[in-house]
Amino acid sequence: MAPSGQWDDLAPRLVTAVAMVATGLLGIWLGGVWFAAMVSICCGVMVWELARMVSPELKRRSFLLGAGAAVSLWVAVYLPTLPGFLLLIVVPAAGFAIIPMQRRLFAAFAFLILVAGFELMALRSASGMPWLLWLVLVVVATDIFGYFGGRIIGGPKLWARVSPKKTWSGAVSGWIAAGLVGLVFALTSHAGLWLVPVSVLLSMASQVGDVAESAVKRKMGVKDSSNLLPGHGGLFDRFDGLLGAAVLLLLIVQFVALPLTGF
Repeated sequence: MAPSGQWDDLAPRLVTAVAMVATGLLGIWLGGVWFAAMVSICCGVMVWELARMVSPELKRRSFLLGAGAAVSLWVAVYLPTLPGFLLLIVVPAAGFAIIPMQRRLFAAFAFLILVAGFELMALRSASGMPWLLWLVLVVVATDIFGYFGGRIIGGPKLWARVSPKKTWSGAVSGWIAAGLVGLVFALTSHAGLWLVPVSVLLSMASQVGDVAESAVKRKMGVKDSSNLLPGHGGLFDRFDGLLGAAVLLLLIVQFVALPLTGF
């Protein structure tokens, strides 16, 4: 029998998740400037949340760093690749200069947030809506099946010191779900079965992103990155897995020509 209170957060999580999914699907479907705006704003908010976690007393600077991140990402996606990437360094470097503590941590995570956002927009532009949906569904399946698998099956903790609620059963459930998502897309496209192991790797990367963000929160002594999303905390709490998967996909496509075109 499930312990009392085990599912107390399920209702607000579901309501917030439905709202986020609807907004995300609309942005993905619209693409273009609308998707770029949505991703830029989300990444800017996550950089703001990160700055608030590491230096909660610097409210004005945190806002400026978040706003600067959103604007720089918005501009970077319309520039050639190299100048665009160089622009993404500006806000992490500025944070390194003006944040008094944990400046390396801020700079590293802020840069990863912006790189992930850049990759999401590049994937939507170059490969189209279906392949962006594939990436998102891999992360969502990992999260949902990991949540229920961990709660129902339980068992040994994945890394109790950093994230006490995560279990190996939840992690493996997420990998299996991501593999199934990859299999569905492999069978309904021209991509091939290579998509299954890649989906599992992206699932693992999403879990690494989740655990990394948990480590930051634990280091800073906070429960959530913010309270913007009922039942979920902040955007950084919700999209940490997608950030990890997007960064890994960006690295993969530098070395392997993935056929993420057509459907």
